[in-house]
Amino acid sequence: MLTTDHMNVREILDAYKSESIDLEIAESKIRKSFYSDLGHTLLDLDREARTGSGEVIFGSGKTASQIDDIIADASNRGANILITRLDRDKYSRLSQLPEGSTYHEQAQLLAANPNKSVALETKVAVVTAGTSDIAIAEEAALTAEFYGSPVDRIFDVGVAGLHRLVARMDTLKEARVIVVVAGMEGALPSVVGGLVSSPVIAVPTSVGYGAALEGMAALLGMLTSCASGVSVVNIDNGFGAGFLAHRINNL
Repeated sequence: MLTTDHMNVREILDAYKSESIDLEIAESKIRKSFYSDLGHTLLDLDREARTGSGEVIFGSGKTASQIDDIIADASNRGANILITRLDRDKYSRLSQLPEGSTYHEQAQLLAANPNKSVALETKVAVVTAGTSDIAIAEEAALTAEFYGSPVDRIFDVGVAGLHRLVARMDTLKEARVIVVVAGMEGALPSVVGGLVSSPVIAVPTSVGYGAALEGMAALLGMLTSCASGVSVVNIDNGFGAGFLAHRINNL
C-alpha cells in the first residue's frame, strides 16, 4: 500500500490502476487532493495543476499563527512558498520557517523555493520612476525571479531627468517584458511604452503629494496612456505585475 500523503490526481489514478490502492482510498485521496482544510484556511492544492503556479500566501490580515499553519502544510508537501505583504514584526513571530527561506524586508516578501524553477534565458526589466517606488518594484522583481525569470533592475529614472532613462536604453531593449513602477503623476510607463517594442506593465504606487490621491492620479494617468502596448495593474500591486511579467516572459 502507498503511504504517500500528498499525491496529485494522476498519481492517485495510476496507483488505483496498478492496484496499489483500492477504490475507497483512491476516492478519499482524490477528494483531499483539491484542497487542504486548516480550519481557518482552505489551501488550493489544485491551483498549480490548473494554472501552472501554486497558491501564494497574502500575509496582510493573517495572524502569525495562521501563516505558520499554512507554511507547515506547504512544507510537508514539499511545495514552493511565496508570502507577500509580510511585515517585519509578523515575520519575527513565525516559528515554522521553511529551510532555505529568505525574507526581503523592503519588499515584505518571504520566499522558499525548494523545487527550483527552471531559469529562463529571456529577461524581465523592472523600472522605477523614483527611489520611493523601489519597495513595490522589489516585490515585482522578486516575484518574477521566484518563478524563474531573470530580472534587470533600473531604478530612479523618472521623467524629471529623462537622460537617466536614455542611458539605460540598451538594457531596456534586451528585456522581453518591462514592469514600470511610478507614483506622482505616473508618466514614466507612457514614456517607456513609446520607446520599446516589448509589452509594458505599469504599476501605479501610492507615492506622491496630496493631489496624487494615494496613487489614484498615477492609476488614471496610466489607464489613459496614449502609448500602445501598456497595460496597468492595481495601485501598489508589485506582486501582480511580477507574476504577469513572468507569465508573459514564459510564453
